[in-house]
Amino acid sequence: MKIAVVGATGMVGQVMLKVLEERNFPITELIPVASERSIGSKVKYKGTEYEVVSMQTAIDKKPEIAIFSAGGGTSLDWAPKFAEAGIFVIDNSSAWRMDPTKKLVVPEINADVLEKEDKIIANPNCSTIQLVMVLHPLNKKYDIKRVVVSTYQSVTGTGKAAVDQLNAEIEGKDADKVYPYQIFKNALPHCDVFADDDYTKEEIKLMKEPKKILGDDSFNLTATAVRVPVQGGHSESVNIEFENEFDLDEVKKILSETPGVTVLDDVKNNQYPMPLMAEGKDDVFVGRIRRDISQPKTLNCWIVADNLRKGAATNAVQIAEYLLDKKLV
Repeated sequence: MKIAVVGATGMVGQVMLKVLEERNFPITELIPVASERSIGSKVKYKGTEYEVVSMQTAIDKKPEIAIFSAGGGTSLDWAPKFAEAGIFVIDNSSAWRMDPTKKLVVPEINADVLEKEDKIIANPNCSTIQLVMVLHPLNKKYDIKRVVVSTYQSVTGTGKAAVDQLNAEIEGKDADKVYPYQIFKNALPHCDVFADDDYTKEEIKLMKEPKKILGDDSFNLTATAVRVPVQGGHSESVNIEFENEFDLDEVKKILSETPGVTVLDDVKNNQYPMPLMAEGKDDVFVGRIRRDISQPKTLNCWIVADNLRKGAATNAVQIAEYLLDKKLV
């Protein structure tokens, strides 16, 4: 089983290698791939150093699966070339997510849509993944009518340069600015770029992707995405209006029995999800589960996950595991 990791030297790529190792993915040959300037450099996997190669070299080595985390432009250029060579591509960029010919997959929810012909598979946006992990079981039971989500997203979602900016600002040093403003001691209602309708691309992803993953466009969803000075883990305040009445204890039971979801909801003992405790973990954590007292059939909750793991690397590796398990590869 040859596996290529495209973007292996980047922040998500490094976590990808870590997750592949932790989950003991059956790799016989690792093929790390990165940009031209990184070719020839080394990455470590299971204590062994591997040399970074070019895109074309990776294709020539004919891996069974290539996990991409190298940006949308790179994916648009190269994913079809890998696919034409018969290689499954699991892509972590936004390039293919809303393409009607491509599957958008969270394995716990809709991996069963995958077929042998799906050579390019889209990994959802990090904020979307943790949101739909909670929405999916509740939608099945109570039928969602409307969702309002506000995110509190860590700087790792932007990349290493953003982490460097935050750390430099904490230390009182001059920083190369990735964001238009200081992020330390600040909160920016500005994740990704603004579209013509004044929503950011991140907000648009959050409004569109859940419907595709859940296979349900009957509910409405609106979003506000905010960048906060946290180094790892995204948080979301979520308001869910249902078509049907719900029981609060039943909601907690449904979520606690959902694979990949951990309920942490004991306010008497100050137990609730936080990015600090979610960092390095693969589960999606949900707490502050309570009825919206302003209107009927409506629930409030707070969702937290490590955006580099379940929000990116782990979800992609789980897709690869599914392809193996179902003998699609």
